[in-house]
Amino acid sequence: MKPVFVRLLPPRPDFVQTITAAEAALMEQHAAYWKALHDAGQIVAYGLGLVADPKGFYGVGIVHFADDADVDTLVHNDPTIKADVGFHIEIFPMPRAVIRA
Repeated sequence: MKPVFVRLLPPRPDFVQTITAAEAALMEQHAAYWKALHDAGQIVAYGLGLVADPKGFYGVGIVHFADDADVDTLVHNDPTIKADVGFHIEIFPMPRAVIRA
């Protein structure tokens, strides 16, 4: 298994302060998507809240993947990406991650 750090970047810097009803509904779909991955045992950790980075809020997950195709599938099936409204997912390998069994 290959662990990766996944970061969801919102469509604008003030997203948290200016979220619309449609965006809030999309975020609920996103949370349900990640919960399903977690329940299936693929997610090591994820946040339903945002990381309060002083440079801007973002979502985070630590995920186990068998191969790069799994990474692409996760990204392309996330509701925030499928909606094509400005969200962006960044994926960073964690080659020396220590993960509890």
